[in-house]
Amino acid sequence: MTPTSSPEYDWESLSKAPEYQSLLRSKTKFIIPASIFFVVYYFSLLVLVGWWPELMKVRVVSVLNLAYLFAVSEFLMAWGIALIYVRKAAEWDRQAASVIAHLTSNSAEVAPR
Repeated sequence: MTPTSSPEYDWESLSKAPEYQSLLRSKTKFIIPASIFFVVYYFSLLVLVGWWPELMKVRVVSVLNLAYLFAVSEFLMAWGIALIYVRKAAEWDRQAASVIAHLTSNSAEVAPR
């Protein structure tokens, strides 16, 4: 190992560590449902405008109709998901720190090769 290179670890053992498995489950529990929600919400506008244009032309406030309001709500939804993601990512960072601590402290299970 040179001063600028990092040691090679037994990544297979690390991938079996409970801390790492917990991190992956936590990320999967958020990312998959959030992605599905985003895609369904996004394409809902297209489906509604395509299949029920008269419904989407209904005026709600002054000259704003349902289609415009739904389109604006997509921006709010995207920012909302981003905000939630940032908060969840902070939790994942703490979990990743635990994995790294496991990697560096438990030399018997996950030792440099």
